[in-house]
Order: sequence, then C-alpha cells, then structure tokens
Amino acid sequence: MPVFYECQRCTACCRWPGTVTVSPAEITRLAAYLRLTEHEFIQRHTRLREDRRGLALTEQPDRACVFLVGSDCAVQPVKPQQCRDFPNLWRFPEFSRFCRAIPGDLVAAEWERRVAAATGRSPPFLSVIG
Repeated sequence: MPVFYECQRCTACCRWPGTVTVSPAEITRLAAYLRLTEHEFIQRHTRLREDRRGLALTEQPDRACVFLVGSDCAVQPVKPQQCRDFPNLWRFPEFSRFCRAIPGDLVAAEWERRVAAATGRSPPFLSVIG
C-alpha cells in the first residue's frame, strides 16, 4: 500500500543543503510573481549549477533557500516543481529524521489523487524515488 506524506510546512526541506534546479518555465513564472524581468530574476536569485547544465536557486548564507523567510516560502504559489514534489515523489536516505510530514497508508488510487493535488503532476508518476 503506498504511503502519502502530508506536508506540515515545517520548512526543514528548505534548510537542507542541496540544489534546487529551475527550468526556463519556472524562471518565467517566478519572475512574474516577483514582478521582475527574467533577466533580473536570474541575476538576483540563481546561480550556474555545478555541472554547468542549467540554473539553480541561490542560497542564504546558512544554505537555506533564498526564498525562505522565517518559516514561510516567499514564492509558495509558484514554487519550483522540485519543491512541490517533496516529500511524495522524491526522498533521500533518512529524510524522515528531519521532515515532519505525516505518513499515511492509502489505496493506490487515493495516493495518486493526493500526490497529483500536492504536486500538480498527473499520474503516472515516473519520478517516484524510494
């Protein structure tokens, strides 16, 4: 039976070191939301990924996401897909030690419905990780 993780918006995932990649469409959406040109958004809020194959969001000095303000996401309505997908479509070893999402067993159809609502994706979820 699949497990759906109900996000509690604890923001632990926003504080973990890592790379949040952004696509061109996400840059357009984020820039519009922040009332910036795409060029301004890229200059202020992105960096070249280490593999030099795209852009990622910058981090605050403590490595938290640039858009984490206190315990809120400043771009919640338009946050990147990578952020929307957590914790149901990607996880890493021991993620549950930090993430306060509440796990619940669901029948497959209900799991798909809830994941689609949480992530904006349509089944099948090809990117499901472990």
